Amino acid sequence: MNVLILGSGGREHALAWKLAGSSRITRLFIGPGNAGTAMIGTNLDVDPENFQSVREAVIKNNIGMVVVGPEAPLVAGLQDFFSKDELLRNIFFIGPSASAARLEGSKDFAKNFLTRHKIPTAAFRTFDRSNAELARSFIETLTPPYVIKADGLAAGKGVRIVDDIDTAEEELKSLLAGKFGEAGKKVVIEQYLKGIELSVFIITDGVSYKLLPEAKDYKRVGEGDTGPNTGGMGAVSPVPFARGEFMEKVKTRIIEPTLKGLREDGIEYKGFIFFGLMNSGGDPYVIEYNARLGDPESEVVLPRIKSDLYDLLEGVVKGDLSSRKIEIDDQCVTTVMLVSGGYPGNYAKGKIISGLDEVKDSIVFHAGTKTAGSDIVTSGGRVIAVSSSGKTMNEALGKSYKNAARINFEGVYYRKDIGFDL
Repeated sequence: MNVLILGSGGREHALAWKLAGSSRITRLFIGPGNAGTAMIGTNLDVDPENFQSVREAVIKNNIGMVVVGPEAPLVAGLQDFFSKDELLRNIFFIGPSASAARLEGSKDFAKNFLTRHKIPTAAFRTFDRSNAELARSFIETLTPPYVIKADGLAAGKGVRIVDDIDTAEEELKSLLAGKFGEAGKKVVIEQYLKGIELSVFIITDGVSYKLLPEAKDYKRVGEGDTGPNTGGMGAVSPVPFARGEFMEKVKTRIIEPTLKGLREDGIEYKGFIFFGLMNSGGDPYVIEYNARLGDPESEVVLPRIKSDLYDLLEGVVKGDLSSRKIEIDDQCVTTVMLVSGGYPGNYAKGKIISGLDEVKDSIVFHAGTKTAGSDIVTSGGRVIAVSSSGKTMNEALGKSYKNAARINFEGVYYRKDIGFDL
């Protein structure tokens, strides 16, 4: 079968790398892909958010399965577009409908879903221009710091944690005034949960599910978790506390009630679900849902899956996932993200990347790269993820950092403390 992966980041390169190892795949395409995906498959000039562009690529290349990497096409309804098209409706599609993708596409929808189905989450209230004047009185009922979230998609940058009410009100006004465009038309304000975060992933056919390796990512740009949020500066898997009693709580209090709640609400969900969790005093709380795999978590999660990923994806579409097997490697995998100078603010593109051929004992996943003649150059804020495995987290991190130091481009920066809190 010919498979098309939509997207251009590190997650998509990791998916391509994993699927390239399947004997069930005839040809592998990535649209639009990057300089790394071009080494293991065929890049297509496709915009995942241009549904007609996707349609043409699928038909032209006799695609049998489409795997959607990023969230925006899912939230915009790409799955629904396929299901309504006579030539596309029988294509194996990995990703939820627009209705199901609201778990990620709307923080307000997700929080109300969590509350309705009694799934542990922080206290919250949603505000828009019609009731913004009531925000201060709600914030006063909370204990600082306060979490301010844009309701819609904001490329992982729509969350801010502030320490005082005045700043919280200013951030609310800024979002409602258009800081993130349509994504900020509604704003969720919620109680800050103290604890340590982790990311848990499942793949589901809507009824049964398979638990994938968990991960912990590091969102802040600065060491010690300081500075503004990014799309992710690195990740580790497994997470030491995510085992035994804690993971049993995750399954019974969060994963299974989520799937049950979707069914009760009449929402069919097929694909990946990312649970952004907080371990607060040994109990898991949902911070957010994502309707796809994470990035940079994919760069540590996928290398730990020993099973044929294509087989699991086929189980999602055919509805027999429960009969498929998943095997997880008990090795530790870490990834360190090399980013452009200035990221997540303004940064330059087109910087020549050197040292990639000097990497040993690590996997290099491209996130924001493209080819320019014979060179590979930067084309995004997050540029390269260096993933490594080892018997311990520190062994894996040692390899990642050793190889990260071999890669260079003008303005290159990476955090040197990934895993510091574990």
